[in-house]
Amino acid sequence: MSEHEHVHGDDCGCGHDHEHEEHVFVMTDEDGTEREMVMVYTFESEEQVYAVLIDRNNPEEDGLIFRIEEENEEAFLVGIDDDAEWDRVTKVYEEIAAAENSK
Repeated sequence: MSEHEHVHGDDCGCGHDHEHEEHVFVMTDEDGTEREMVMVYTFESEEQVYAVLIDRNNPEEDGLIFRIEEENEEAFLVGIDDDAEWDRVTKVYEEIAAAENSK
């Protein structure tokens, strides 16, 4: 997947009304296939913010988790390469998902 993608938010300054917009990203996988990914959830862990994206055309498929980093007042999705960070983040997300599903 692409390593950096622009994240639009309420105060990103792009001039769009984000109140009712889906956050959609076109990402290219290792095979060169483009997929439309929708940001469905964000959460924090150890003072970092993470985003969960699912395939717009295949929402039952497992989601992808990216770290959100800011640079010059713009936010970017960044892949998680560190195994310890990945293990921590997936555990946090699984706990959040389990709590949501038990409601």
